Amino acid sequence: MIIKPKVRGFVCITTHPAGCAANVRAQIGHVRSRPAPAGGPKRVLVVGASTGYGLGSRINAAFGCGAATVGVFLERPPVENRPATAGWYNSVAFEREARSAGLVSKSLNIDAYSDEAKARTIDLLRGIGPVDLIVYSLASPKRTHPKTGATHKSALKPIGAVYRGKTVDTDRAVVGEVTIEPAEDADVRETIQVMGGEDWELWIDALSGAGLLADGCRSVAFTYIGPKLTWPIYRDGTIGRAKEDLERAGRVVDARLSAQGGRALVSVMKAVVTQASSAIPVVPLYISLLFKIMKEQGTHEGCIEQTQRMFARLYGGDVPVDDRGRLRLDDWEMREDVQAEVDRVWPSITTENLRDLTDFDGYQAEFLKLFGFGLPGVDYDADIDPVVEFPEAV
Repeated sequence: MIIKPKVRGFVCITTHPAGCAANVRAQIGHVRSRPAPAGGPKRVLVVGASTGYGLGSRINAAFGCGAATVGVFLERPPVENRPATAGWYNSVAFEREARSAGLVSKSLNIDAYSDEAKARTIDLLRGIGPVDLIVYSLASPKRTHPKTGATHKSALKPIGAVYRGKTVDTDRAVVGEVTIEPAEDADVRETIQVMGGEDWELWIDALSGAGLLADGCRSVAFTYIGPKLTWPIYRDGTIGRAKEDLERAGRVVDARLSAQGGRALVSVMKAVVTQASSAIPVVPLYISLLFKIMKEQGTHEGCIEQTQRMFARLYGGDVPVDDRGRLRLDDWEMREDVQAEVDRVWPSITTENLRDLTDFDGYQAEFLKLFGFGLPGVDYDADIDPVVEFPEAV
């Protein structure tokens, strides 16, 4: 079939297997072009490994550090005349490239929240050895609790008051206002269940119980702070409460790993184009403006550049943290001059000047790359079989 992008809202409902593979190869090329961190990890588990920061971390571990990796994710496989999700194609491409490079690589397509996922991962790791790095990068709208069987759904809502703010309709390139009703208490509880830190703790418990945490093991989970203009629906909203719980869990995990000479960190990342960030009102418009500013300054980064810099800091001697013990990879985004320019330009953005004042075209290009479109060297007019399988059964 010939596969073209079909975008509905903040999701592209089609994906291109060759384009996704090209995107993975480009990220591998970036990592290989940089110096490898000294003393990097050698056996790495990435929970949520198929897209975004999870995929970037797996690529850095494997192709930057030569590590054996196990990736856990939940993606829809392809069927005849229906492409898979992008994460499926990303993971197949990673697996093939890793095997070609002689790297140990195992992938599990399974609900990472489940007890089964943890048990099967432990079985795989028994043949590899205790892990020295665990990257926790799950981003899901719902979670079925492994103990209660209840399915929880996250909510993207402000807390305490109606939110009204500027946003962009990415389909129509129209700047307008969004209104979001405040969360109920149940929304907050549900979002913490899905996006909080409990599952990170359960993974550490399971691996510890199986004797698969190496001495000195480190673990990282991701969060975002961002500028004040995003706080009502992010840091001060339901997602922010979940991220507070993630930081709570980080302290618990850190205490456990410290007993074996290890460490756990929550890493604050910069705003990038991901499937998750595209769904948050205000954020796509903010990212479009941020891209323009940071590209002009020469400080722009995507997921692979961010995770490469994270690995360099994790394994570069003393790890710099803020006053709450967080690793700050958003330092360039949150520079005073960058945010001053955001504050200056933001009120002036309209539909008419959107492409002049922001890098909206760059945002859209990065969005389509998530699904395998717009990659150089890919013939998007050619017939392609959407059924692409892993080198061995997953």
